[in-house]
Amino acid sequence: MAHDLRISQFNEQHYHDLDAPAVKAARVDLAASLRMAARLGLSEGICNHFSALVPGHPELFLVNAYGLSFEEITASNLLICDFDGNVIMGDGKPEATAFYIHARLHLHKPRAMAAFHTHMPNATALAMLEGEPLAWAGQTALKFYGRVAVDEDYNGLALDNREGDRIAASMGQADIVFLKNHGVMVTAPSIAQAWDDLYYLERAAEVQLKAMSSGRPLKPIEPEVLLRTARQMSEEDPDSARAHLESVKRVLARHEPDFAD
Repeated sequence: MAHDLRISQFNEQHYHDLDAPAVKAARVDLAASLRMAARLGLSEGICNHFSALVPGHPELFLVNAYGLSFEEITASNLLICDFDGNVIMGDGKPEATAFYIHARLHLHKPRAMAAFHTHMPNATALAMLEGEPLAWAGQTALKFYGRVAVDEDYNGLALDNREGDRIAASMGQADIVFLKNHGVMVTAPSIAQAWDDLYYLERAAEVQLKAMSSGRPLKPIEPEVLLRTARQMSEEDPDSARAHLESVKRVLARHEPDFAD
């Protein structure tokens, strides 16, 4: 949804190395995540948004421009913004809620190098239910054990810094927040890990909903097995996530090679 966010164009010459190899690589990774999210049906129109801090510039972040669907995103049409509402590089502006949520998350949670917000159907369905969203009954869900927060207080559209601050605070030390009556936010120390978590969160939600729809009780996992498996998964996550995103880029290079332009 559009909103009159007062974005200013800023002279990018005030910044150095915005075309450095690390920045270009981050652009490609973020564009690949957006494109594959579109291919898998994880986006919603032009309303969802992914962001990542700019390598070498922790005061700047990459984000998709308002008005483009995920399947239209390329590495070069991603915007670079600062936390004060200035577009440092790129044509267009971020969607208003994208700015107010993502700028405040990156500001308050330095570990959140990447932040992906979607209304992806299965995880959002769980966010619409009373109680804890994830039942720790499937192996895929165990990847998220101890890493999830729930924001119970849906407060309408995030159209000012206060709402962005509130969402950031609701996360605490968690990586992922289910925004009740809204959707999910996934944060991670890298774009690859954010992509990996987003993908598997939706898969965990999908199989849980399928199991719940049977009307039969879910079979719980023993607590000690749950904890051990979650720990094993967390140890493997960075390498597995990087391999996952590299596979995504290979698939896109065959079918949608313009993502890297």
